[in-house]
Amino acid sequence: MTVGRGALRSQNCQRNMSLNLKALLGMIFVFVGCCSNVYFLELIIKIDPGAGNLITFLQFLFIATSGLIFTSKFFTVHPNIPLRDYVKLVVLFFGANVCNNYAFNFNIPMPLHMIFRSGSLMANMIMGIILLRKRYNLRQYSSVAMITAGIILCTLVSSGDVKDNTHHSLKVDTTYSDFFWWSVGIALLTIALLVTAYMGIYQEVIYKRHGKHPSEALFYTHMLPLPGFLIMASNIAQHWWIAVNSDVVTLPVPVINWSVTFPLVLFYLLCNVISQYMCISAVYVLTTECASLTVTLVVTLRKFISLLFSIVYFRNPFTVSHWLGTVLVFFGTILFGDVLSQLFVACKMWVGKRFAVASKPNAEYTRI
Repeated sequence: MTVGRGALRSQNCQRNMSLNLKALLGMIFVFVGCCSNVYFLELIIKIDPGAGNLITFLQFLFIATSGLIFTSKFFTVHPNIPLRDYVKLVVLFFGANVCNNYAFNFNIPMPLHMIFRSGSLMANMIMGIILLRKRYNLRQYSSVAMITAGIILCTLVSSGDVKDNTHHSLKVDTTYSDFFWWSVGIALLTIALLVTAYMGIYQEVIYKRHGKHPSEALFYTHMLPLPGFLIMASNIAQHWWIAVNSDVVTLPVPVINWSVTFPLVLFYLLCNVISQYMCISAVYVLTTECASLTVTLVVTLRKFISLLFSIVYFRNPFTVSHWLGTVLVFFGTILFGDVLSQLFVACKMWVGKRFAVASKPNAEYTRI
């Protein structure tokens, strides 16, 4: 009986270690993949701010190709969720991604872009109230008010320093001011925020009906929209040409005394696409292996690190007002998820367990 109990305990321990290892790897790859993705994205838009559609297309193509090989196995695996249910999800996902990346073409700086996208909780609450008739408590309303105030503050401060950042080869004379085009970029980010929130609600409906199938959803949401890029084919071709004709970099290949020459922007695009795949896969692992509290903390911390890196490394202008807005957004996010109280409860339980173990008499001693 003792042996059986010991074997069961050993199996549980091995299972917990396996889960902990997957969760730890998920966290590491969220930070490595997502932070490096933002880094290469900013390197690209510093050279060609209008490359958003090209970036989106390459990301979709890479993830769809990977899913075709490993998930769908060249369409030999039957989908668990009917394709008709994917259609609406695909339209929403495609629209949100195009709006987010294309916004860079309208004088939107990277820090403002990141802060704006951190306001997803605000959009989720608005959609929840309108579509699901949800009611929230005072803490949640207060946190969303903080997030909204932070985004508005950062937006207003950024509006005072708007510059045309269009690639020199694509500059054209226009009767509209730089501020007007910046306003178009803000409108695109707002639409993307609301569409993403609605997409999240619709995704929940699909998952409740058919169960969660993250790898399958990842494949079909990136594969089905590919024909939609034909609408923007000329824009994608323009920026592909800019990438191909960018500054050339030569890297020596050790041992065989060869050297590889390639355009710098193409290298950045390759790294961006690979890191995007790593990032989105790691987030899927994290959501399946960890509690929502852990996911919220990891994702929020990752966004904050990416923002700090963008400010320090790329020397993006960031005033005291920007910092105040950023603190409001990130603290509001933590407050909404009730992270602080949950951390306090988790720490209390951990201390209680440690105290119980320490005060428990030794089994060998009691046997004597």
